[in-house]
This record gives sequence, C-alpha cells and structure tokens, in this order.
Amino acid sequence: MASSLGRFVWYELMTTDVEAARAFYAKVMDWGTKDASTPASAYTLFTAAAVPVSGLTLLPEPAREAGAAPHWIGYVSVIDVDAAAERIKRLGGVVHIPPTNLPNVSRFSIVADPQMATFALVRGHKPDQEQPVEPGRPGRVGWHELLAAEWEKAFAFYGQLLGWQKADAHVGAMGTYQQFSAAGEAIGGMFNKPAELPFPFWLYYFNSHDVEAAAKRVEGAGGEILYGPTVVPGGARIVHCADPQGAVFALLNRQGREALGYFESVALGRSGHRSRRWSW
Repeated sequence: MASSLGRFVWYELMTTDVEAARAFYAKVMDWGTKDASTPASAYTLFTAAAVPVSGLTLLPEPAREAGAAPHWIGYVSVIDVDAAAERIKRLGGVVHIPPTNLPNVSRFSIVADPQMATFALVRGHKPDQEQPVEPGRPGRVGWHELLAAEWEKAFAFYGQLLGWQKADAHVGAMGTYQQFSAAGEAIGGMFNKPAELPFPFWLYYFNSHDVEAAAKRVEGAGGEILYGPTVVPGGARIVHCADPQGAVFALLNRQGREALGYFESVALGRSGHRSRRWSW
C-alpha cells in the first residue's frame, strides 16, 4: 500500500442545505449515506460500495457571514498537524482553524496557501486503521487540480510543505499545466486560473464510469454543467459541475489512463455539449 503521507486522504462538502446535498450526490454519484453525527455537530458520510469516501456537513454560520460559499475541501495527511500549520504560516499561508482534535478520529487544521486556496491538514489518531489511498476506484477522487493565481509560486509552497515533486507538464493556449506527484505517483495538476475566476481554489475530480450520463444526472437533479463533457489529451473524459447550492466539483473517466492531460477551453467548440465555462 502506498504511503498516504503528503496525499489527499479525505474530502468534505460544506454546504448550506445538507438534505438537498445528500439527495443530489446520492443521485449523481450513486453514493450511499451513513449518519456519523456527534452531540456537537451533525455529520453524514457518503459511501461507495459501503466504504466511506467523503463527508457532508453544514457550512458554519460564521463562515457564511464572512462570505464563504458551499464548497468541497480536501484533507492532506501529515505526520504532525501542529508543525505543518506553523510551517504554513512561515511560508506565507493562513491557518483558518488551528489544530483541533476530533475525539477518537483525528487531529486537523483548516488552512490556506499564500494565494488563499483552502485545504486541510489531518492526522488520524489510529494510523494503522487508515484506509488505503485508492484513487482509481469508482466514486472516489481520482485527480486534484489547483487553479492558482501563479502556479509556479504555488508549486514551490506545496513542494516545501508536503514534498510534492514535478511530474509531466503540458503547454497550451492557457499556459502551462504542471502535474505533481506524491511518493512517485502523479496525483494532480496546477495551472494559472482564467482571469474571470475570482479566486484560486482546489477542484476535485470524482471517478465516474460514464461521464456523459452523470452530467445528465447533474442537470436532472438541479445542478449545472460548467465545462464539458469533453475529452482531454491522454483520452480521459471530464466534466466540471456545480451542485444546486453552488459547490463546484468535477467528474472523471480515465479510461485506463494514469493521469490527466492538459485541457483547452477551445475544446468546448468541438465537444458538441453546452457549457458556461466558469462564468460565476
């Protein structure tokens, strides 16, 4: 089993309507749900083949008052959450929620890189019970993409913090798409976001057997297609979506490919599908 250190190991949807989000993703992703609430807060686990793959919780009121919108957040495994949070501050990032214990579960911290893309740090209290990283399985996240303000500076930050290494790079009309690896395996890519996007953020690609059918379910359940479906270099099929509350996510069918290639916005004109391409 590949080491999970420096890799995304958990994903969480923070939303304004938990019941609506639960119904939407159950229909689109064919996920099951399991209650994992505590006396302090309500929490739902999304499951694929009965295995928990992500979580669902209410976006805290203080966050809403501060202008936060519904969003997905990824948790990266580290050896020492406290030390990593301090290092983030030294590297110019921000700690939104300081290291905090979830009894019998984990220690975590919600943070942001120097360009304000949000992610989380986590260390399980029982590492020997940690689930294996299986990015190829249906319903799980198979790719991680950072839409950065300046990808070179972003890569330097994550390289110092998490030890990520450069993998393949692709150059196109939108600039350079730099893949990155953890423990020798390509797990994502980063590039400079389009100017119309208001801020940098992480986009998570959930594996789907049939991207086109899933895109129809997205629209049928009240969501929106932002980009695609389309084929990217390397043969993978992708589609970018927003759920009814506005949280952005993506769907992916690798078709046996190991990593995503670079995608171009001009591919929309060839795909034959409607798209808004990140116009919020």
